[in-house]
Amino acid sequence: MKRREFIAGLGSAAAWPLNTRAQQGERVRRIGVLMPFNETDPVAKPRLSAFTQALADLRWTDGRNVRMDLRWAGDDINRIRALAQELVGLQPDIILTSTTPATAALQWETRTIPIVFVNVSDPVVSGIVAALNQSNITGFALYETPLAGKWLELLLEMAPGLKRAAIMFNPDTAPVSVYMPSFETAARSLKVVPIIAPVHDDVEIETAINALGREPLSGLVVMPDTFTVVHRMPIISAASRNDVPAVYPRSDYARDGGLLSYGVDQVDTWRRAAPYVDRILRGAKPGDLPVQFSNKFEMVVNLKTAKALGLTVPPRILLLADEVIE
Repeated sequence: MKRREFIAGLGSAAAWPLNTRAQQGERVRRIGVLMPFNETDPVAKPRLSAFTQALADLRWTDGRNVRMDLRWAGDDINRIRALAQELVGLQPDIILTSTTPATAALQWETRTIPIVFVNVSDPVVSGIVAALNQSNITGFALYETPLAGKWLELLLEMAPGLKRAAIMFNPDTAPVSVYMPSFETAARSLKVVPIIAPVHDDVEIETAINALGREPLSGLVVMPDTFTVVHRMPIISAASRNDVPAVYPRSDYARDGGLLSYGVDQVDTWRRAAPYVDRILRGAKPGDLPVQFSNKFEMVVNLKTAKALGLTVPPRILLLADEVIE
């Protein structure tokens, strides 16, 4: 299968014929859900709620004809692996998960239980789906690889004159190889020195951003990753203290004080997973459902942060922004 052939709209999924309301005595289906977030993280619950509401609209209701086995793993890769093994041991009818590490952990544990993933970086490059047709796995990928270059372009548009830009990620949870070619190509075109900034904890985040702050005209691009989502406040705070302009991959960052975000609407992606789960529960094979890239993007700009950094937001950014925080 050619790489682009798997991209298809969900219109046909939404139109999949629904059975009538569950009959009394119908077998209750089990849906395992592996959440690679902390249960208290405010960004996680709206995503899960979007999925459960969309599933309810398709006549699947927790406690009536489905049972949700929900596990929260935080950004602990060892806990993610342990909970993946635990969920597979429950032998659910299907498992829903998010991010590359959680999907890879489930993939390691089972090749028979259907898996639907959301928010995975390019699933071919990251090795999640070989040729996009593995028999028991399908879902929704986050970004295509050229987007790293787009983030760098936006950073330079927000802060013209930058000479260096770091790309921040956790090598244990984020496949940087997905994004580096695009990032480095854009850096050459924009005459910016690319810096690789792998981090594993808050101390390394602080150290990396402090180093950028000591070098004038340095900026930061934060990669999409569960780790950087969970640790977004230390990243945002360190960037602010060091006067380092930064571009982020998700709207949560800008709403929490980051300068600019551009990326997939995460809530919409979780919502779009429900028709796939519905179809599989009604007999469809995961391998017959095409892996899709998310297609709804949003840009959020924080004017307060821009002012603190001494930046003037370009009119084009203001026009493109879905949300402007003042």
